[in-house]
Amino acid sequence: MKFHHMRKVILLLFLLNAVVNKSNAQVNLTKPFEDCNIKGSITLYDFKEKKWISSDITDSNKPTLPASTFKIINTLIALETGIVSDENQIIKWPGSTDTVKYGYRPEIYHNISMKDAFKLSAGWAYVEMAKKIGKEKYKKYLEACKYGNTDLSVNDYDFWNFGNFAISPVNQIEILRGVYEENLPFKKSSFKILKEMMIEDKTEEYTIRAKTGWTRDNGKDTGWWVGYVERKDNVYFFATRLIKDRDNLNPDFGRCRKEITLKILRELNIL
Repeated sequence: MKFHHMRKVILLLFLLNAVVNKSNAQVNLTKPFEDCNIKGSITLYDFKEKKWISSDITDSNKPTLPASTFKIINTLIALETGIVSDENQIIKWPGSTDTVKYGYRPEIYHNISMKDAFKLSAGWAYVEMAKKIGKEKYKKYLEACKYGNTDLSVNDYDFWNFGNFAISPVNQIEILRGVYEENLPFKKSSFKILKEMMIEDKTEEYTIRAKTGWTRDNGKDTGWWVGYVERKDNVYFFATRLIKDRDNLNPDFGRCRKEITLKILRELNIL
């Protein structure tokens, strides 16, 4: 099945929901969310077996703001348009930022390379690049990649954190598959740079390439961890998303994005 036809039949491809039978033992995909006292879902795709797994099929298909997970496609667009030549190019600190929207993070308020901006999730650096790219070019690439709803109407360049731009966990995995297979409309050299930047963990058995995201818009905290696990025999894609009301304080919100995902990946014997 071709990459761009997947979304039309996505609900038919979900084979498992909430409880997975693995090696004669049941894995409850919802319990890690309950343990963190957070609502959300995890969506997975087994590349070799072409199987989808979801803790909540409805949520897997619900689009929301991508937050900093957008840095995955944003990096490719920045490289493709020539805004940056490679991961080491320095983005100049503009001298001010909105600490109300983004939180006060003085450790990232300085000139920074794109590689470090990706790793440290320095949103201001990607906003500066976005101003140079322009929404018209973004629209063209997002439509070509079938990324989200392509709604960039917010009156700002941080459309991935605020506004009506949205992508579902299923669509996140479609994009990640396009990155892995390198069949999105970008140069091979751009994929190589991005994939190196995405490495979060590397062992003899597996490599995890991923990106977190967290936005605080419209009274909601939306947190993501998306990526894929490369093993010698297979690749497993994942998209975990947590959502809560901002008034509902939970100091574990940020930590639980990865904690939930890693626990489920281990229980499914992927890690």
